[in-house]
Amino acid sequence: MEARTPVFEEIDPGGDCDCPGCVHWRRVLPHSTPGRHPAAHRALILAAAASTTLVVGHTAPALAAPHTLDRPAVPAADEPNTPQGGKAPLHGPGGKPAQPAGPVKTPPTTRAEIIKRAKKWVTAKVPYSMSKYWSDGYRQDCSGFVSMAWSLTGNEWTGSLGQYGVRISKEELQPGDILLFHNPADPQKGSHVVIFGGWTDYTHTYYIAYESAPPHARRQSTPYAYWNHSDRYVAYRYKGLTSGTSTGKKPDTEQQAGTKSETGQQADTKTETEQQGAAEPDTAKSASQKSPAPYPGRAHFGPGANNKHVTRLGRLLVERGAGHHYTTGPGPRWSDMDRRATQAFQFAQGWRGQDADGLPGPGTWKLLVTGEGKDIPATATAAPPPEQPASHGVPGYPGRALFRPGADNQYVTQLGKQLVKKGFGKHYKTGPGPRWGQSDRRAVEAFQRTQGWRGGAADGYPGPETWRRLFA
Repeated sequence: MEARTPVFEEIDPGGDCDCPGCVHWRRVLPHSTPGRHPAAHRALILAAAASTTLVVGHTAPALAAPHTLDRPAVPAADEPNTPQGGKAPLHGPGGKPAQPAGPVKTPPTTRAEIIKRAKKWVTAKVPYSMSKYWSDGYRQDCSGFVSMAWSLTGNEWTGSLGQYGVRISKEELQPGDILLFHNPADPQKGSHVVIFGGWTDYTHTYYIAYESAPPHARRQSTPYAYWNHSDRYVAYRYKGLTSGTSTGKKPDTEQQAGTKSETGQQADTKTETEQQGAAEPDTAKSASQKSPAPYPGRAHFGPGANNKHVTRLGRLLVERGAGHHYTTGPGPRWSDMDRRATQAFQFAQGWRGQDADGLPGPGTWKLLVTGEGKDIPATATAAPPPEQPASHGVPGYPGRALFRPGADNQYVTQLGKQLVKKGFGKHYKTGPGPRWGQSDRRAVEAFQRTQGWRGGAADGYPGPETWRRLFA
């Protein structure tokens, strides 16, 4: 019989179809219009032949193999059409499942433990891979990273991580929570998940993100909610989250630190040894862990301090929930923001009075660097500073140490406002503010000269008599 001419028809891939054809053409033709099917955009559909028999000498064309991703280490049954690995059990070093997948379980953990596990991958710079598994059995992509940090019993993907958490608002975010974007229509387009590590400042526009992304696991300041698809990220809190418990360490009072002066190094060392011995859990696992960074001493913290230890303190505090206390930074220059954040952490441990003075002693430092102790509640605020006692017989005078280059505290602001009130505000182009600057010095000097002082008596730094006359 005479054969008919083949008929061709253009068909769009189905937006929610999982067959190999639709999956392939959605990948290569991202702008196709979903809703029509069967299986390929602009695919050539051969019409039925006119005869019921094949033409002699012609062979049926072979069907092209569907497009697949080359991920040999991922079990075929777990292979989704996503840029990440799929749901899979923990894997051993050989790339084989270490245990079969089981029911949904949420092992208990704390915020500090989540961040500690995340830091371990960041420190090791675990390479990003959608098919490889790290020595702990977790896949080296974004969802495997979160599965590891949450200590899940298997490797999840962005399509399944949500079942292990409860949805929360932006205002409720705390370190250890996640920000998840899963695109069910096309998981390849932007699906990603990161661990929230704390706000970088009070505006809540940037936060510390822990994530697995090319080329390796990283920690960096990230715009909320993410660099792209920001409006599609959803915040989740792990269902198995438990509150941090006190380690039984004593608060770091001035007496415990052994310092009746600001430079008592010998007493600091003794107290640090005693507290580390009391705080160390009596297990073989703890004995094998790397010892935390030693306490650098009180001289590195407080008004006028400017060093790397202040920066590290601030970052550790942000990770424990103190980000809202920082309007800038954290940075190397000590400020009242560091004091308030430290005090909030000390309050979270249940300490009060001199035990919560806002200056980190050996006990505070050890809790921060080891990830132990209790995190700062989302609604916690530091208590207002106590009324400054009289110094040099002058009520309210805080001492010369708070007025010098590098000083950043509330008393600099108080001084500046009083100078403006007294008519010496022309030296301020901005402010007054908490950070000591040339504007403050020149304004103080101008006030001192109106008192008839000259030379060293009018050096621009407020002593007790300057303070008394200025606030009289």
